[in-house]
Amino acid sequence: MNDLIGRVLSFEKAVFPDQSALYAKLAQHGQSPKALMISCADSRVVPEHIMQAAPGDLFVCRNAGNIVPPSSTQMGGVSSTVEYAVAALGVRDIIICGHSDCGAMKALMNPEMLNGMPNVAAWLRHSHAAECVVRQGYPELTNEEGVRAAALENVVVQLQHLRTHPSVAAGIARGEITLHGWFFDIGAGAMYALDGSTGRFAQIQADEPLPVAHAAARHRASDVEYLEAAE
Repeated sequence: MNDLIGRVLSFEKAVFPDQSALYAKLAQHGQSPKALMISCADSRVVPEHIMQAAPGDLFVCRNAGNIVPPSSTQMGGVSSTVEYAVAALGVRDIIICGHSDCGAMKALMNPEMLNGMPNVAAWLRHSHAAECVVRQGYPELTNEEGVRAAALENVVVQLQHLRTHPSVAAGIARGEITLHGWFFDIGAGAMYALDGSTGRFAQIQADEPLPVAHAAARHRASDVEYLEAAE
């Protein structure tokens, strides 16, 4: 803790003075983040650092396993964060970011690791679909390979859960929200993005378009055209 406290003091003396104008603007005018990022609580995965984000750029929600419970199953911090980001802040890009060597995914694929952790076990039930996909769709993988596959499939599952949230569903229908599925390889320092058209992850490249899981486009199931009432 002494080291961390020292960094706080260093921020106050060395960092804040150079960014005081930015903080004053944020304090006076509030926030208008560019994106909501839902990532794992793993201490090695720091969204603001990876994206080189300045204060005010990102609205961040972190939890074990970068999980988004389906809207109907749990009211809590993740659901509230998603709703606030979309309805109050007007965020139009939502990123779910998994990562390599994820402890939550290790526990998902090795349930014996959850002994004595009933709350974690209950939380990881929201990733059960990813576990089933790996066990039945990737039977040839080693345990280590299975954990990585689970982390990738978990991003896909959580994106599906995200779409059950009313604020997100409405934003998608209006064509105002883009969904992104990312995977960060810690050892390689590389970020991969889910391409919704192929269902595969591809490394983000500077000279290529960013793959997106669900591009912003108006979506309405009904083909009925509603006419305005005559005055």
